[in-house]
Amino acid sequence: QVQLVESGGGLVQPGGSLRLSCAASGSYISINTMGWYRQTPGNQRELVATITTGGSTNYADSVKVRFTISRDNAKNTVYLQMNSLKPEDTAVYYCNANVVLLKYVTYVADYWGQGTQVTVSS
Repeated sequence: QVQLVESGGGLVQPGGSLRLSCAASGSYISINTMGWYRQTPGNQRELVATITTGGSTNYADSVKVRFTISRDNAKNTVYLQMNSLKPEDTAVYYCNANVVLLKYVTYVADYWGQGTQVTVSS
């Protein structure tokens, strides 16, 4: 099993910054792409940013320039630095990891964190 534990959410004023962290633990061979998604009530979960093992990144247009995703492969941790936050960034943010596992044969599976609330409000 794989566990993803997120931290760093909270309440921040518009224009402020937050840094989210997500650490992976458990029994697995390796982690491929990691990413952050967000969801607001009544809406589907949407992509925020992803990062490959090699460091290639992809961002939603709405967060480009303002958000930066990074990862520490040695710590199996992914980060999301969020700057110039706007009220529309308010959401529950979820960490995602595509993980390589072994049970007789190797296979990949997606895992999700429990989510962390980010609220941008004055």
